Formats: sequence, structure tokens, C-alpha cells
Amino acid sequence: MTDLGRPTTACVSHRCLAEEIIDRKLYSAPQTTECLINVNLTSILYQTLSVDTKAMQFSSQIKIHMEWTDPDLAWSGPQYNFTEIVLPYDRIWTPELTVVNAVKMNVKPVSNDILVQSDGTVSYTILMYTTVVCGINLFTYPFVHGSCPVAINGWNQSSCGLNLTYGSVSSVGDSRGEWKTLSVELSRNERTNNRNFLLVNMSINPFNAMVTLVLPSALIMVADLVSFALPLDGGKRSSFKITLVLSFTMFLLILTNNLPDTGACSPLLQYHFCFCLLVLVLSMLLSMVFTKLAADGSLKPFKLQKLQTTGRFKSQTDDSVNNAVSKYIGFTMERDSLEKIVNYVENLDKKEKTTKKKQIFADNLDKRCFWVYLSIDIIYSLCVLSVTRTDFCKFNNLDF
Repeated sequence: MTDLGRPTTACVSHRCLAEEIIDRKLYSAPQTTECLINVNLTSILYQTLSVDTKAMQFSSQIKIHMEWTDPDLAWSGPQYNFTEIVLPYDRIWTPELTVVNAVKMNVKPVSNDILVQSDGTVSYTILMYTTVVCGINLFTYPFVHGSCPVAINGWNQSSCGLNLTYGSVSSVGDSRGEWKTLSVELSRNERTNNRNFLLVNMSINPFNAMVTLVLPSALIMVADLVSFALPLDGGKRSSFKITLVLSFTMFLLILTNNLPDTGACSPLLQYHFCFCLLVLVLSMLLSMVFTKLAADGSLKPFKLQKLQTTGRFKSQTDDSVNNAVSKYIGFTMERDSLEKIVNYVENLDKKEKTTKKKQIFADNLDKRCFWVYLSIDIIYSLCVLSVTRTDFCKFNNLDF
């Protein structure tokens, strides 16, 4: 320890001793024989501020309380009846901490004053605002769990530098938007000189995405299946299916931009939307085809209508003949009326049988199509459940 008392006038107050230490201009780091400065990070308080899911960046605030010993700041002597003084943080040397894997970082002290004890122990608290890029597997979005490292480190030049020891690590403000900070723990990266880092475990709250993305698409698919109960004639079903396709398209335009995009590990939800849109369009086209098939029994888009001599025209021709004959042979008008009625009923019955046959054929195809669509939806749901349980797209976030 160094006695800072002067031979002539001794400092007996906190301010006098502080001014005397400041006048010494101790801006350089303590120079020990080992060329290492032991800095104890006694407490680390982590808080997630925001998460940019599309860019896969998360910003955080880290409050670090640290302590180290600088022998040149120590004092002793019977004239000092105090063991602590306060110095400005920018008038003595302080450790500079960095976040190795940060793309943005800002460090500022919590207070402009530093507490110094008589044995040279310095207590200092800083706030670090960092933005870290982190790869998280979003394939199973919105059911996502991931871990991101925050590599806190100090300067190091050859064999000299800071030797950091870590104390307690805790977190506050768990929820930020749809992301939730599950835990923050101290880990060690054995690949890079055993550097310590904070491992932040996060997850997404799936409720918002389920309500706004998954549930509407599932309900639209259910409505498309139930629409098979609508009759083919009259075009009501085709109109309803066109409305479903347009509604789903508008739904995609509004919400797809909110989905995260991580390249090869894009969320399975995007492929789900493509599948739903494809199924809805095919269902709409098949309904149009079956409606036409039930109406005229042909799938040709254009069919030339032949002029056919119906029973009505035949009856009119027969009427003229019968009228001419009746003039000569004296048939009564009652017989002519009966023949017209019989011919009309026969033609109407034939037309009704033909139309019914076409409708039965179209209905049978429609029922088979319904069961095919139901089977596809069930198989698709099982495939999605199995795929989401598979581990895809692993990221290495420890390359720093």
C-alpha cells in the first residue's frame, strides 16, 4: 500500500484525498508482474429488449457490476478515518468490456462516480446495449425454441489482458413481444480458448401465430370440405369456392409479410400456405367441371347445339295435318288435344330422365372427389406432424 499523505500538509478529508489521486493521472492499466488484470464480474443482470425475427437479431441490455484491485489507488495512515472514497469514472483506468459477436454495442456507466476502497478495490457498474445476430431454427414456427450466445470479453494482447471471473447471472423482463426469455446461463466455448459467454434460451409464444395464421387457414380448409354438401346445380357451390379462394389470397397478402424468412430454414408454415392455396384452387376448378357435367353431360367447353325436332314441333305438324284431315274426314278437336298432351308428357319424361342421369353421374364423381380430398387432408396433417418432430437446420452460433 502507498501512503498518500504529504509531509507538510496531510489530507484528512474525502475530497482532498480524491483530488490527490486524480492529480496522479492514473489512466493506464495496473501493471502487474503477471501482466494480467483480474476483474471480477460479481453480478450480471440480463434483459432482452427486442427481437427482430425477420433479420434474426435480438437487442439486449446487460447490467454488469465489476470489481478489481489497483494497488496505486490504495491509501493508509492514521490520519484517514474513512475507508472509501468516490472518484469520477473518467479520471482513472476502468476495464473495457466488449461483446465479441455483437453487430452493435454501446457501453455507458450507470453512474459517473466510482467507489474506491482503501485497499485499492474498485467497484464499477456499467450498462451494455448490444445487438447480436443469432441463427435460430424457425422451421417449426410458431413452436420455436432456441439459444443465442452473448460473448462478453475484455481486451487481450498476447499474454497481457483481462482475466475475467464471473459471479451470479440472472435475467429480468422475460417477455418481449412474442419472444420469451426462458433462462440465461453461463457457458464456456471450448473451441475458442475456453471463452465464457452468456447462453440465452428463448422461445416464441405460439398463441398469436396460431390465432392469426394457422387457425384461419385450417378453418378455410374445413369450409372447403363442408362446401361439398352444396348442390352442384345453380352454381352456388362454385360461387362459394371462388369466394374462399379470394379470401385466402387476401389473407396471404396481408399476413405472409409478417412471417420470418431464414432461407433454407424457412418456416414450414409458408409451405403450408402454398399447399392450402393449391388445394382450394383445384377444388374450385373441379366444382366448376362437375357443375357443367351435371348441366349438359359434357366436359367440352363449347358444344354446338343441333336443331332437333322435338315432340312439340311434331305435334304442331301433326296438328296441321289433323286439322286438314279433320276438315275432310270430320275428326274432332278432342283427339288432337289428347295427342299433344301425350307427346308433351313423353318428351318431358325423357328429358327428366336424361337430366337425372347426368346429375347422378356428376354427384357420384363429386362424392368420390370429397373422399379423395378428405384423405389428402388427413395424410397431409399426419405428414406435417411427423416433419415437425424431425430436427432440421442446425445453426452454429459459437463461431466467434
